Amino acid sequence: MQEGNWNNPTTMPDLQISPAGPHGGSPGKDQQAAGVGILLQIMMLVLSFILGHVLRRHRFYYLPEASASLLIGLIVGGLANISNTETSIRAWFNFHEEFFFLFLLPPIIFQSGFSLAPKPFFSNFGAIVTFAILGTFIASIVTGLLVYLGGVMYLMYRLPLVECLMFGALISATDPVTVLSIFQELGSDMNLYALVFGESVLNDAMAISLYRTMSLVRSNSSEQNFFLIVVRFLETFVGSMSAGVGVGFTSALLFKYAGLDIDNLQNLECCLFVLFPYFSYMLAEGLGLSGIVSILFTGMVMKHYSFSNLSENSQRFVSAFFHLISSLAETFVFIYMGFDIAMEQHSWSHVGFIFFSIIFIGLARAANVFTCAYLLNLVRPAQRQIPVKHQKALWYSGLRGAMAFALALQSVHDLPEGHGQTIFTATTAIVVLTVLLIGGSTGTMLEALQVIGGDTHDGHLTDSFEANNGYVAPFDGEPSSGNRLKMRLKEFHRSAASFRALDRNYLTPFFTTQSGDRDDNDDSHAEDSLLRSRREGFH
Repeated sequence: MQEGNWNNPTTMPDLQISPAGPHGGSPGKDQQAAGVGILLQIMMLVLSFILGHVLRRHRFYYLPEASASLLIGLIVGGLANISNTETSIRAWFNFHEEFFFLFLLPPIIFQSGFSLAPKPFFSNFGAIVTFAILGTFIASIVTGLLVYLGGVMYLMYRLPLVECLMFGALISATDPVTVLSIFQELGSDMNLYALVFGESVLNDAMAISLYRTMSLVRSNSSEQNFFLIVVRFLETFVGSMSAGVGVGFTSALLFKYAGLDIDNLQNLECCLFVLFPYFSYMLAEGLGLSGIVSILFTGMVMKHYSFSNLSENSQRFVSAFFHLISSLAETFVFIYMGFDIAMEQHSWSHVGFIFFSIIFIGLARAANVFTCAYLLNLVRPAQRQIPVKHQKALWYSGLRGAMAFALALQSVHDLPEGHGQTIFTATTAIVVLTVLLIGGSTGTMLEALQVIGGDTHDGHLTDSFEANNGYVAPFDGEPSSGNRLKMRLKEFHRSAASFRALDRNYLTPFFTTQSGDRDDNDDSHAEDSLLRSRREGFH
């Protein structure tokens, strides 16, 4: 059963490094070369963090930290490419897919779920789920169909329909870390921040599930039945989510009743808390599911329920630890992407594929955002409408990053010779262009849309947020007349409110040592600490 190579490390191709080194030389020379390669990586990480700090301190938003990391990788890779050290540096710097998927992506994805501020997230839960699930599905299908039609019309390199849909799925994974860091620096609306951040977190899971589903459809072309496709998607998404949520709830009960929050057991408490995310990841992998989807939901559940059962010292440690390793991993990923584009061989002969893909991605993102916002505004009361300027900011915030790059890296092995390389080259170019161009112009965009500063900043935002439990936005025009679609959307909206009540009245008291009211207060403190941590260096 071909589940996609990256979810089964035992089937990964070309992952072995000879004990004698990449060139068959003596162990001493190989160890020296490996040391030089690691030293180069550490130097680039140090330079990236220092440069990011200098840029942030001087409020130079035209070159965000992620963009700086990309440029450092590009420069070092370019210098190595024109020097005599290209072969040895490439051999020791070019990490393998198993290292990427097992050690770099998990802390990034876990931190995404773990750093969600509960109050804005759950108050906008219906909107976030709509953008992340329905919106990502729309964006994936629209992108895939447009790329396929572009190939049929000889505008770009032609790929089979299923491979176009795989490309649409992987490129729909957004990673707006650059936009979010600038949102925090400039003080944008917290509800807008919650929508952008919440959508990017959940749509990673959706994109992975869609990619794996299409990959299975391609490998079993004789079974291209729509019902089986839906079943495979639900198996991947719901199964992985259930595994992650189950591990998170188990950890919450353990920390609630095990009595580990005493001074002489805090090391054990921290060790167990750090191990649970990887347990969730490996459990899903062992069951043939998606470990990344599982660890994402484990992070969300552990932050909301398990975290409050820890002692105060352990809370401070695990927050700092996960923030640290995710920052290191994410910075290294952006450096590697820059290094890779300079060092590796790409299919630059298909420039038309890259050019039209960028246009089609923008159109698909617009279909995603404006369609979902229209449906949400049908059911939201007047004071909670999502304004057009926030919709435009959402559309502009669709940068591509680590997840799209990771799935494109996997597509090189999943697809035939040439097809996967074309998709990988296009994805790498799209990630670099969106991070450099869109990331660098985010501050100008926010000022032009007038969604920064004013009454939506800091204390004013908190007051209005508490009073209205969500959006405080202008409303233009009369609400739409009732119809069947509107009634169903309202039922879904009420179900989200019912979930918040269920969480406050039953789940929080059962899985934590505190009541729902106290949890609300802790949420506000968590949000304040989250804002401070991101201002200090969120990548």
